[in-house]
Amino acid sequence: MNFSTILKPLIIILFFVALCMAAPLLIAVYYDEPAALKSFFSVMISVATVCAVIFYFLRNMPIHRIAIRESFVLVALCWFSISFISALPFYVSGAIPNFSEAFFETVSGFSTTGATILTDIESLPKSMLFWRSLTHWLGGMGIIVLAVAVLPLLGVGGLQLLKAEAPGPTVDKISPRISETAKTLWGIYIGMTVVEAMLLNFAGMPYFDAFNHALATIATGGFSPKNESVGAYHSAFIEWIVIVFMILAGMSFTLHYKIITGRVRQIFKNTELKVYLAIIAVGSLFVAGDLYYHHVYSVHDSIRQAFFQVSSIITTTGFATADYKQWPSFAQYIIFLLMFSGACSGSTSGGVKIIRIVTLMKLAVNELKYLIHPKAIMTIFIDGNVIKKDMIYSISAFVFLYAVCVLTTACICALSGVGVLTSFTAALSTVGNIGPGFGRIGPVDNYHFFKDWVKWFLSVAMIMGRLEVFTVMVIFTRAFWKK
Repeated sequence: MNFSTILKPLIIILFFVALCMAAPLLIAVYYDEPAALKSFFSVMISVATVCAVIFYFLRNMPIHRIAIRESFVLVALCWFSISFISALPFYVSGAIPNFSEAFFETVSGFSTTGATILTDIESLPKSMLFWRSLTHWLGGMGIIVLAVAVLPLLGVGGLQLLKAEAPGPTVDKISPRISETAKTLWGIYIGMTVVEAMLLNFAGMPYFDAFNHALATIATGGFSPKNESVGAYHSAFIEWIVIVFMILAGMSFTLHYKIITGRVRQIFKNTELKVYLAIIAVGSLFVAGDLYYHHVYSVHDSIRQAFFQVSSIITTTGFATADYKQWPSFAQYIIFLLMFSGACSGSTSGGVKIIRIVTLMKLAVNELKYLIHPKAIMTIFIDGNVIKKDMIYSISAFVFLYAVCVLTTACICALSGVGVLTSFTAALSTVGNIGPGFGRIGPVDNYHFFKDWVKWFLSVAMIMGRLEVFTVMVIFTRAFWKK
């Protein structure tokens, strides 16, 4: 393991994150928030200075090719390090006086989980609210992907970083050069954010709120500057806008690239997209039908509430417009099932991802056919491409390790004295980067009641879920550290 190869890129990324604090600092100046201003300024200057000094002593150190092992360590260190320094403004300003909770909130932001410990969100200074949303946005596409896009120093071996950090079983290269791919992805990401913010403002949402919700939606995060989330605006127009952009954010960014380059027909041949949209449509209709049958809402409101919550859960965004814990049992069951899914690979969403579920379903069907035709040679095809055995093994291993992480996290929560339903859905929500769950962590509740040591464990679970389990777990294997 060549730690000198890791140190310089890590320092550069931390320096960039420190500079990002200039944005909430300016908002603190605009809204006259002296305590927040002081905290952002002191943390930004301190971290930037330390990084600059370390970089000065490392300036003549060449960056060698980042190998697979170094990329895993670098990515894991980045996520823990940026979460640590980004939690400092919350803690120093007193906005979140408990550092365990400040770290949990920040990890929830960068991992785009959206789980919060805040009991009164609107009491925070606007600059702190913006910083919460910005952590979502930066973490959504990934700090490493951004680094590959803007830092030529990481151009060599950049694909290894993308593979270690990007969500999904595969990494599609839009451009032959990985740095160009990252820049294209961020261009689409920024464009979608701006368009949604403009539409939300046009629909009647204040500028500040519109921009914060756009940052959280495109990142499939779910942090809102309002205690009642999107439901605080009581606007069907706003909710439908958010629904559309949540669904778009749950799609692979490769598909977005094909749309803007005029290859629209190709996206409708994508199996994962078709299954994803079908799940949203069918799930929403089932939930809407149950809501209307039990006279919870009118026809239109049943459809709107169903599409909103189904889209929010399957994309792991976590926004809320209603307390689905109060809905009929069947509607709750559909929401619960969707917590196991996730959206498309190559998107900012969490969860298992549709493509893995489709692959395993095809594998199960083939195994059933083998029982009838034991001598048959059967191959799994998706979009006309053969899924190789090594990919199937990788997907199977991922789903197993994902289940182990969920069950282990649920066990830890239960050990702290929390109920079974709350423990299990807290595990699903943190490992799957969803946010809300059932029991004591419903869409109108929060994670404040968990003990501090549990919050640290849940923070690790969120990072593991964001990095798709393998990236963190592989570091703890004996084979990883052998020369």
